[in-house]
Amino acid sequence: MSDIQILILALVQGLTEFLPISSSAHLILAPHLLGFADQGLAFDVAVHFGSLLAVVGYFRKDIAAILRDWFASTLRKAPAMDNSRLGWAVILGTIPVVIAGLLLQHLVETELRSDLIIAIATIVFGLLLWWADHRARRYRELDNLGLLDVLFIGMAQVLALIPGTSRSGITMTAGLMLGLTREAAARFSFLLAVPTILMSAGLVTLELVMANTTVDWASLGLGVLLSWIAAYTCIAVFLKVIERIGMLPFVIYRLVLGTVILWVLYVH
Repeated sequence: MSDIQILILALVQGLTEFLPISSSAHLILAPHLLGFADQGLAFDVAVHFGSLLAVVGYFRKDIAAILRDWFASTLRKAPAMDNSRLGWAVILGTIPVVIAGLLLQHLVETELRSDLIIAIATIVFGLLLWWADHRARRYRELDNLGLLDVLFIGMAQVLALIPGTSRSGITMTAGLMLGLTREAAARFSFLLAVPTILMSAGLVTLELVMANTTVDWASLGLGVLLSWIAAYTCIAVFLKVIERIGMLPFVIYRLVLGTVILWVLYVH
């Protein structure tokens, strides 16, 4: 991979991972649109790992409080607190996508990485996001999420295995359907990203280490760094403006992107 390819793809990943517009779709489409050779799953996971470092860094105080209270309530039998309950919510919300990811790994890495599927998912789930945001009551915060609420968001996250869906987009959509405020839906979506990305990145990294193939670790490392910078900036800006601007700008972007993909496939 050339330096310019690494730069573009890492910035694309970092800027789109936490926006409801599907980072996976952009990483798959970018090589086609820019004439790059497909960067492969290893680089995709590397730049996702950069995004993981960004969300952990941004929410470091929240994550530290969640871990502290979760361990206190679980190991020391201390009374459950909001942070410990939120820790359980992140764990339970992650289980569905872990199971589905293991069962459907081959399908996700092959047949689902098609331009047509990306276009359809981009449009359909973009419209669903608009509907959820338009109809949302937005009165609930994270401290009153129940078990069924968490499982609903977790099951919705499974759909993100389809490129074009957007993991952050579908989990925010589910959160809005449950009455969460936009910021609360976004925060829970970002916290769910931590174990999800960590496990997927760890699995592929283990496969790379054990495989008898040459890996360009320098390129992967540069991708991680650039993705981290872009993702951290994106999270900070997104959380500050989302209550004010809503989801409509991202919905419009998704509709345009999906339409362009279809036009390139069937008209151009």
